[in-house]
Amino acid sequence: MKSGRRPLIAANWKMNGLKADGTALAGAVAERAKAAGTALAADILICPPATLIAPVGDVLAGSPVWLGGQDCSPETSGAFTGDIAAAMLRDLGCRAVITGHSERRAGHRETNGQVRAKTSAALAQGLVAIVCVGETAAERDAGQALDVVGARLLHSVPDEAKAASLVVAYEPVWAIGTGRVPTLAEIEAMHRHIRTLLADKLSDGADVRILYGGSVKASNAREILAIADVDGALVGGASLKADEFWGIVEVAPTR
Repeated sequence: MKSGRRPLIAANWKMNGLKADGTALAGAVAERAKAAGTALAADILICPPATLIAPVGDVLAGSPVWLGGQDCSPETSGAFTGDIAAAMLRDLGCRAVITGHSERRAGHRETNGQVRAKTSAALAQGLVAIVCVGETAAERDAGQALDVVGARLLHSVPDEAKAASLVVAYEPVWAIGTGRVPTLAEIEAMHRHIRTLLADKLSDGADVRILYGGSVKASNAREILAIADVDGALVGGASLKADEFWGIVEVAPTR
């Protein structure tokens, strides 16, 4: 039986792109989305680097493609040099923001508590929060993947979250940008585990979209997106090429 959860294909450009190539890439995706019209089976989100949010937003205006941020501050305003408040993202037209990406958890030492606070700040501003969880190769090899991801999920998702404004992205850290991808059985087991935990934690946890992220590309997207509890993809490197990214969008199943 189909779930009814509409797939979401989210592009995380990370720290890539200058104004000319960023707006060209966004424009190419927007044109394809507009041409698809009602045949579009998935929601589409582009999360450019902060310097490109405004110009990319201008390009996406009038198209079905959502605009998002890659991170937000847990604070609403104040003396926090270099940080960006959720309200600032919303003011630029963002509908969503990524929180707790593994590169921020590792490189910026973000804790579950900090991710939870950022997620709460995003939800308070009416943004959809895409909360990322995942395990390292060492944690998986030690047989700890389910426990590690479960703990990160439960401590990163705030109690006030609802399915309409929460997305969870499972990203095996060892698969990001490496070309390595878990087996379909491994992806299915982790997404089923996450679904069970969400259903226990939230009253509408069965309706929360769960994305897979980790070396997703057009050539492997169809079989990954066909898994029951995979409701879309968080796409990194493949989102930097319009044809490759659109190849993922095109194979998103109708739920």
